[in-house]
Amino acid sequence: MQPKIREKILVIKLSALGDFLVALGPMAAIRRAHPDAHITVMTTRPFADMASRSGYANAVEVVTRAKFYEIGAWLRTARFLNRGGFDRVYDLQLNGRSNNYFRLMLKKPQWSGIAPGASHNYAAENPAWRQMHAFARHKTMLAALGLDVAIPDIGWMKTDVSLLAPQSPYVLLVPGCAPQHPYKRWPAVKYAALAMKLQRQGYHVALLGTAAEHEAIAKIKSAAPECIDLSGRTSLYDIASLAFGAAGAVGNDTGPSHLIALAGCPIVALFSGVTDPALSAPTGAAVTVIQSEDIADISVDDVMKALHPRPAVPAGAEGAA
Repeated sequence: MQPKIREKILVIKLSALGDFLVALGPMAAIRRAHPDAHITVMTTRPFADMASRSGYANAVEVVTRAKFYEIGAWLRTARFLNRGGFDRVYDLQLNGRSNNYFRLMLKKPQWSGIAPGASHNYAAENPAWRQMHAFARHKTMLAALGLDVAIPDIGWMKTDVSLLAPQSPYVLLVPGCAPQHPYKRWPAVKYAALAMKLQRQGYHVALLGTAAEHEAIAKIKSAAPECIDLSGRTSLYDIASLAFGAAGAVGNDTGPSHLIALAGCPIVALFSGVTDPALSAPTGAAVTVIQSEDIADISVDDVMKALHPRPAVPAGAEGAA
């Protein structure tokens, strides 16, 4: 009796953080639908460890976002694609770059994406796909192939945050975002006022961010010195673990807000008029969006009213859900 040949599947999701997190649900669905397949996730270096640790993939292929003139990088990608022997490809990137990957494959596998000539062309089936939230987009694309996409359980992200976590109950604040998008930042002075209101209600407040958010976090700490500054001290896994135990969170339109939402933490996500939350709001069971054309016009009272913190999580129970 000959051994059963394992199906070989490639999943493409390159970046960015929020987009990669939204794609975890589809990746989990692909794993459930193909439990015996050998699945490779093609991604960029910042997300390789997450793809590996998730358990959704048997292998991870790291690629660079090569410019058109970087011929060597494109040749390496072409060799990988053509030597991989893939039976099926799920393109979760859905852009011109991943369409080029389809063109590089000499023998075309079953391909779910938007590449012209693909066996399952989602753009042809759903011309309005660009007007959909990324999660809904993936869900409908994969539903056409019989896959059921749901919000994933990210318990596999849990780490020991006992040295970081504030005393319960606590609320997480995410006052930063990419430096090139200042219009996405709710003013630090308003985060400070929110922190003081929360503290008066008996909540401890932890501030999340990177070195790029130092100035904003310093302003918040100056006005509300009892806040716990965790900036530069947390990995993505730490943020998820803190979110499991948090009573709630408030954040700008940025990657960590997506991660907190996936953990099931009640979060108020703040949007300016530049970005459409219908297309890019965090995905989770307890997400509330507040939007104003100028994000600075969102009031502290409106945020307080929208935040519905959950009861304190008993010690040791974080991430058990």
